[in-house]
Amino acid sequence: MSNAATHAVAPADLVELGRIVAAYGVKGWIKIQPHSADADVLLSVAASAKPASAPVAPAATWWLARPALPGTSAAASGKSSPAHPCAIKAARPHGSHIVAQLEGIDDRDQAEALKGMAVYAPRSAFPAPDPDEYYWVDLIGCTLYGDHEGAPVLLGVVDEVLDNGAHAVLKVRRQQQPPQGGDPVPLLDAKGRPVDVLVPFVQAHVRAVDLVNRRIDSDWPLDF
Repeated sequence: MSNAATHAVAPADLVELGRIVAAYGVKGWIKIQPHSADADVLLSVAASAKPASAPVAPAATWWLARPALPGTSAAASGKSSPAHPCAIKAARPHGSHIVAQLEGIDDRDQAEALKGMAVYAPRSAFPAPDPDEYYWVDLIGCTLYGDHEGAPVLLGVVDEVLDNGAHAVLKVRRQQQPPQGGDPVPLLDAKGRPVDVLVPFVQAHVRAVDLVNRRIDSDWPLDF
């Protein structure tokens, strides 16, 4: 990787999609463990600039960064090392992993040196989802409303999206409206800990998703 690439300014909308877990073969290929359903996104980004006559165009790029070590102040703040771009020469699925070859990584030793790196892509580079499909990263931070006696009621904010094998599940950090009004506040249990609720992200429960206004409406009961 050139110095120019190393010092490139990372896009502001980078999303972590996986981690490099091993070298693959002896010619510089790497093996990536995608985060949950993000394998398709990684491959789509890799192929986004693909001409008809080439496997993957050099313009297709992932960004790599070394995550902070657990237990450090950087890890506590969610910070990692600066991300740098890597042009993708080839990428393909390999079981539950993705194997790929990056520009400038030509042997196993170079590939081994990348083990543990986080793999990112700009959200703006994601392919458009099909109707009624959503990227998990877009759901995080949305406010979820449930149902109480036929009227919308605040449940909380989507903190994480989980995969139970059959469908996505929203992990919602509960909130409540203060009696005196104002902004919602976290709902705490008797020991002062945040309360979470798991809501299946399926048509049977989700009525509407408004990403522009960061709102999800559902029929989930308030007291479930």
